[in-house]
Amino acid sequence: MLKKIFLFALLSIAVVVVAQNKKNEIIKIKTSAECEQCKKKLESNLIYQKGIKFCKLDVPTKVLTVTYNGEKTTPQAIRLAVSKLGYDADEVKADSLEYDKLPECCKKGGTEHK
Repeated sequence: MLKKIFLFALLSIAVVVVAQNKKNEIIKIKTSAECEQCKKKLESNLIYQKGIKFCKLDVPTKVLTVTYNGEKTTPQAIRLAVSKLGYDADEVKADSLEYDKLPECCKKGGTEHK
């Protein structure tokens, strides 16, 4: 009887862990971000997207790391959200209208504010 209770408890914990893993997924996206202003724009806007829990842009590598709930959003939806802010996101090109609105320092090959 004790073995059955132990097995049931162990199985229950395993199910919870699997369910939590789906809720906490991480994606790394190569962006066209150029400077600290890009970092601020991406991080402050993406955090309000459904399912996104945390995001951080590493400016030197242009890699955006996003922690998200896989039950509420998808990697492609996140890439599209980045695109709608005016930045490339992996193979998804930046929305051209939003890209045109970016300051010069945020455009590809732009010069950073000093």
